[in-house]
Amino acid sequence: MQSLQVRDYLNTHPVTFTPDMAIEEASEMITKTHELGGPVLDTNGNLVGFLSESDILGKMLETGYYSEHVSSVDQLMRKDVLVMKPYDSIVELAQTMMQAKPKVYPVTDDDGNLLGTICRNDVLAALDSHIRASFHVTTKTG
Repeated sequence: MQSLQVRDYLNTHPVTFTPDMAIEEASEMITKTHELGGPVLDTNGNLVGFLSESDILGKMLETGYYSEHVSSVDQLMRKDVLVMKPYDSIVELAQTMMQAKPKVYPVTDDDGNLLGTICRNDVLAALDSHIRASFHVTTKTG
């Protein structure tokens, strides 16, 4: 199972945001794509943060309660982002996911270029597929 790598299961077309984007726009993108969050990229395409649906949800609740204008992405995004590499092991990522709370992780190459995202569901699908294939081979030969 150690041969399972992030590169084989990542979402190569994730929803992305810019720091100056209004939260209302980010919220609309999240609801339309049904993603749990996405990387925040500066004008050069560099990863500068991550915005999750829970970040947006909290601000939207506050906005609705106080009837205030909602802020921009850079005011809500997390700047301390856990990043995965394409050659990282799915098993090790699954173990990380059991300890850390993010549900979605940006995947970058060694130069920091965004390649996509990987979420808990992607990891679960990878493990499930591998286990089913192993079980199928075992039952055929056994």
